[in-house]
Amino acid sequence: MKVPDIIIAVDGYSSTGKSTFAKMVAREFSFLYLDSGAMYRGVTLHAMENGMIAPDGTIDEAALSAVIEDLDLHFSREDGQTKLMLGGRCIEEDIRTLAVSSHVSPVSAIPFVRAYVDRRLRAFSEGGRVIMDGRDIGTTVFPNAELKIFMVADTQVRARRRFDEMAAKGQDPVFEEVLHNLEERDYIDSHRETSPLRCPEDAFIMDNTHMTLHEELVWVLGVIQGKFGLLEAPSLTW
Repeated sequence: MKVPDIIIAVDGYSSTGKSTFAKMVAREFSFLYLDSGAMYRGVTLHAMENGMIAPDGTIDEAALSAVIEDLDLHFSREDGQTKLMLGGRCIEEDIRTLAVSSHVSPVSAIPFVRAYVDRRLRAFSEGGRVIMDGRDIGTTVFPNAELKIFMVADTQVRARRRFDEMAAKGQDPVFEEVLHNLEERDYIDSHRETSPLRCPEDAFIMDNTHMTLHEELVWVLGVIQGKFGLLEAPSLTW
C-alpha cells in the first residue's frame, strides 16, 4: 500500500507522544517529519541564551521581535532523522531541558513568534508528503491537511513519560515539578489568545494512555485505509 502524498497534522497535549508517533509514521510510510514544537523550543532557547527572558520569566518581546526574522532555525536530515539546527549548531538536546520547557509556552503564545514559526513550517512542507506535530497544526498551520489526528492521554501517564525521557538523557528531574510544568503548559496552550490548543472538528482522536507504539501504528494504518479507501495493507516493521 502506498499512502498518498498528503499532509498529516498531528496535534495534542504535551507528552502524549506526538513526536514519537509522527516519527514512526514518517519512517513507515516515507514521509518527511517536522516537529513544530522544536521550532518554538528553538526560539525559546535563543531568547534564554541571549538574555531576553528574565529570571522571573518576563520576556523582552521588543528584543525578540527585533531579531526573530533573522533567526536561522531549520531542519537537517541526517541518517534518516530530522534534527533542528540554529545556524550550524544542532540544538536537539539543548531544547529538551526542563528550563526550556518551563518557558516555551509563554514564548509560543506571542503572536509574532507564532507567525514566524508558521511561515517556516509552511515553507518546509511545500509539495506535501509531510507529517507534522504540534498544538495548532490542524487548526492554524494546515487547516486543509488531508488527515488530522489529535492525541490525548492521562495526565499522570504523560508526566511519567516526560520524567522517564528526561532521566534517560542523564537529567535529574523531580516528578512533581515535571507534573506541574505539564499542567501549566496544558493551561497556557489551551487558553492563549493566538491559536489555542483545540481539537479540529475533522480530526481522528487517539487516546494512547494504554497503547503500545505498535498499536498506535496499527490504529493509524486503519484510519488511513478507511479514509482513503485503500485495501492493500503493508508489512509493518514495528
